[in-house]
Amino acid sequence: MKFKTDVLIIGGGISGAALAIKLALSNENVQIMLITKEELENCNTFHAQGGIACVWSEKDEFKKHVRDTLIAGDGLCKEEVVKRIVMQAPERINELIQWGVKFTENERGEFDLGKEGGHSERRILHANDLTGREIEIKLLKKLREYPNIEIHEQWCAINLYARNLKCHGVHVLDNLTGEIYNIAAKITVLATGGAGKIYLYTTNPDIASGDGIAMAYRAGASIMNMEFYQFHPTCLYHPYAKSFLITEALRGEGAVLKDIRGHTFMEKYHPLKELAPRDIVSRAIDAELKKSGDDFVYLDIASYREPEFIKNHFPGIYQKCMEFNIDITSEPIPVVPAAHYCCGGVKSTIGGKTDVKGLYVIGESACTGFHGANRLASNSLLEGLVMAHECASEIEHLLPSYKLKEFKEWESGIAVPSSEGVMITQNWDEIRMTMMNLVGIVRSDNRLKRALKRMHLFSEEIDYYYWNYQITKDLIELRNLSMVAEIIIRCAMSRKESRGAHFNSDHPEKANIPRDSIIRRPW
Repeated sequence: MKFKTDVLIIGGGISGAALAIKLALSNENVQIMLITKEELENCNTFHAQGGIACVWSEKDEFKKHVRDTLIAGDGLCKEEVVKRIVMQAPERINELIQWGVKFTENERGEFDLGKEGGHSERRILHANDLTGREIEIKLLKKLREYPNIEIHEQWCAINLYARNLKCHGVHVLDNLTGEIYNIAAKITVLATGGAGKIYLYTTNPDIASGDGIAMAYRAGASIMNMEFYQFHPTCLYHPYAKSFLITEALRGEGAVLKDIRGHTFMEKYHPLKELAPRDIVSRAIDAELKKSGDDFVYLDIASYREPEFIKNHFPGIYQKCMEFNIDITSEPIPVVPAAHYCCGGVKSTIGGKTDVKGLYVIGESACTGFHGANRLASNSLLEGLVMAHECASEIEHLLPSYKLKEFKEWESGIAVPSSEGVMITQNWDEIRMTMMNLVGIVRSDNRLKRALKRMHLFSEEIDYYYWNYQITKDLIELRNLSMVAEIIIRCAMSRKESRGAHFNSDHPEKANIPRDSIIRRPW
């Protein structure tokens, strides 16, 4: 079956949804198709807790937010990109408010601005501790108001159709029927989020398997700075608590990290203690766990805040922890660092333009130079909004010059139904364990070499399975996950220094000259 559209958006998080809305607002005649591989709500945006960074208070200044971002980025941010995104924040926030998003207010009726690690001022707008949920629900409600936006859930992108660095659309799998469709588009936009499921411990939902980055790489796009995978210091440690983030805002409100014997330790690692940048806090916890042999540390807010304050400010975390019989108003929370945010991605402009014609990438899948070597807390939702705005402006201007080109339907050949599903599960688990142990918070030259050898073996098995058995969503994700894992390893091996979220024990110092890691598919 074949479909045609002017603009195809793959992904329905904050960047994809905001882009679709803006395009529909500007031109009711533009045909927009938005597809997601699961339900619209199942995205990283929906699970974001902390908030969105914005210079809002009169005490704050753009130059402070820029400076904080540059410091967190550890020498690799592109300053002109940082300034452009930071200075758009109030305008983009006001748009969210116009679209119905309600941020938490204080008793004076002003926005309750939070403070998180690396920020010099209170500038985090939030909806209690369920900010992403509030934003995503309101965006999806707005999305459904426009008749020129066609939405398809449970459509999993398999591969971009690209020839000679020109993208003409995508092949997709209908998860519910097993059919494979063609979608020809004048412009294709990847808004597919991150790749946290590459690691054993992650705050991301299961859908975060690096699909957009892998597809763009296969199409010939440049991939940049993938070695910088940010680990969030505090993911709930519990056998049944799957990927639940404990927001940094707790530490912003006074929560303290302690080992299981009740001793604080962050004072040994950084003068800002719990409010140090995430890479430093994550490495500190990792070092303490390796030294003690313990499985987790504690995050204690109960000793420093009243129960009512905790319940009112962090209702989502309180309720979730209570599901596992952890009362955060009276006891500390067991936590462990977990893969959280992909600071690298497909090399692009703020407007999402890549070096493949007709292909744009926005949000976490993109790498603009905004985050540098390590993302400043709560800058991700901001980047997604600004990139959506800039991308919409660019598409409005360029769309008339693009032509629609249809292409052949998917050929299954002699592929047969799979009878070895255990192979997918086995490889998935082995890849995630390999990445966590060898390419995690602390790396070494030897660990990276071992990881690359293992990844080559996984790739051979997965490729054989991909070409000989019928396509399934699990197989698509496994193939993408394996490819992105190898890209991360290769980027990490090329960086003979430690910087931001990348720490190599064989090269613990920074190099004199900061540089980007750029990788393209060998032809």
